[in-house]
Amino acid sequence: MIRHISRRRALLAGAIIATFAAWPAAAQQPPPASPIAPAPSAAPPTWAQGRPDTAVQANLAPIAPPPIATAADKLPIDKLTAPKGFKIELYAAGVGNARTIREGDKGTVFVGSRLLDKVYAIVEKDGKRQVKTLYSGLYRPNGLAFKDGTLYIAELSKISKIDNIEDNLDSPPKPVVIYDDLPKDEPHGWKFLTIGPDNKLYFQVGAPCNICMPSSAHGQIRRINADGSGVEVVARGIRQIVGMDFSPVTKQLYFTENSRDWLSVDIPEDKLNRCAQPGKDNFGYPYCHQGNIPDQEFGWGHSCDEFTKPVALLGPHTAPLGMRFYAGDAFPLEYRNSIFIARHGSWNRTKKIGGDIVVAKLNEDGTVKSIEPFMTGFIENNNYVGRPADLAFLKDGSMLISDDYNGAIYRVSYSATGVVGR
Repeated sequence: MIRHISRRRALLAGAIIATFAAWPAAAQQPPPASPIAPAPSAAPPTWAQGRPDTAVQANLAPIAPPPIATAADKLPIDKLTAPKGFKIELYAAGVGNARTIREGDKGTVFVGSRLLDKVYAIVEKDGKRQVKTLYSGLYRPNGLAFKDGTLYIAELSKISKIDNIEDNLDSPPKPVVIYDDLPKDEPHGWKFLTIGPDNKLYFQVGAPCNICMPSSAHGQIRRINADGSGVEVVARGIRQIVGMDFSPVTKQLYFTENSRDWLSVDIPEDKLNRCAQPGKDNFGYPYCHQGNIPDQEFGWGHSCDEFTKPVALLGPHTAPLGMRFYAGDAFPLEYRNSIFIARHGSWNRTKKIGGDIVVAKLNEDGTVKSIEPFMTGFIENNNYVGRPADLAFLKDGSMLISDDYNGAIYRVSYSATGVVGR
């Protein structure tokens, strides 16, 4: 019996050895033919997050400006209109991707860019206006501010300053970084700068997405001292801001905000907000849009009444960017202490809206009395001939408007005996 079992074990062991001996050769045989698996699709761009199939079919996507600035004789000035008495003229051409505008103490006009790496200086020399490239090699230098001879530049993830810049336009010194504790996210990463009545620098840190739950470092307005110290969070619950200014009457901060995309063609509307409780205001993102629409994903368990309401709605996807209070006396009295707002214009709507300058006229308590058109003509046959990005008021009371699509700056002035603006 024992011999019989031993013989069977020997035969079994031999079979196992033979099988393993043959395995490498068998393993090298090609596998049976099968269909080729499709390559994984590329991740959609961040702006397409949440985009429905119908929008894909409509070819809705951000609108790229021409690769070079438009020649002066090709600019759409003759298509632009303003109320009676206002004159629209070219201030400067060849300012590639012109965005934020600031005026220096000595009349230099500084212009930032978002898609390019440049900050420009527009100067008068021998009776002619010249555009100088002040800095190159910067990264999304959209935000500019100017105070007491110092130019501040906000790039994607740092803020720098240059003292006595107007005395060194021909040989500008290297910017000195004063603050860099910032995220490096590309979506909504570009900054806007303004200086408050408290002489602090105010700027936003946008949400790094179309719609998401932002980190504790995103979706907020911060302020710092002029040397970069003393950082504070002023407001939360914001998606993206590219325009802020302080009321000359109440000294409160107002700002435009771009609401989320792809919820609907007609909702939510973009907003004009007022920060009446610095450090406490929360404007609702991502829980609530336009002050009264809960987000379909993040709004669960929240009421829009928990958050600070907008003071005005500015239209669905109109992309309000630059805004300034008018405190001068060169325009008619009805515009004094009103807010001029540059609406860049929609790109995720089949029928484009915006692409204009509107005026928000306020009541004595700082609430909005009306939103009225001021300058139109940037949309023709449902296509952009220009896109207003920012505006600023010069010391002479006139208004400059940047057009980042054409790389140009326009000037708007008023004369009581003038004709209807072009």
